[in-house]
Amino acid sequence: MYAHGRTTNRLFIRKLEESDKVIWKDFFIHNPSLPFLGIDLNKTPEESARDWINFQFKRYAENRYGHHALINKDTNEFIGMCGLLTQIVEDKQEIEIGYSLLPKFWGFGYATEAAIFFRDFGFGHEKLDHIISIIDIRNIASQNVAKKNGMTINRQIRYHDLDVYIFQITENEWKTLNAKFK
Repeated sequence: MYAHGRTTNRLFIRKLEESDKVIWKDFFIHNPSLPFLGIDLNKTPEESARDWINFQFKRYAENRYGHHALINKDTNEFIGMCGLLTQIVEDKQEIEIGYSLLPKFWGFGYATEAAIFFRDFGFGHEKLDHIISIIDIRNIASQNVAKKNGMTINRQIRYHDLDVYIFQITENEWKTLNAKFK
């Protein structure tokens, strides 16, 4: 897959595997962020994990990017997912950076680290002109990740029956951001 085998300071990035479904079910247990995701909350954790990962396999097969597994390099633990995602927003195809971590790994900067990697990958390797993140207006933690990723709120819309912000960063904004750190 497009980012398989790459690394960040603390993370190994690989394509998702069938065996990840067993671990990913924990994402759907006692997770206060679930109402922000626009998913069917009546499914069992096992059904939700299966459907979520199967949808990523479909994205891979259709060359529509998809989430990748995030593995802690020191402990080899599966901590969550991040990736570029092809989305249709207001009848227009967009590329989103999406991230979801198992709750026990929240607050350690992993989502930001992974999101920055995929932002840089999107602009540096995929030559995108802009990238978005679609975030429920109630999801302050994900909004903070987007801000740390150099994104700003572009607009507020209704998306999959949720009120969301469309955060965005353009290629020119990314170049300016990178120039500050060189």
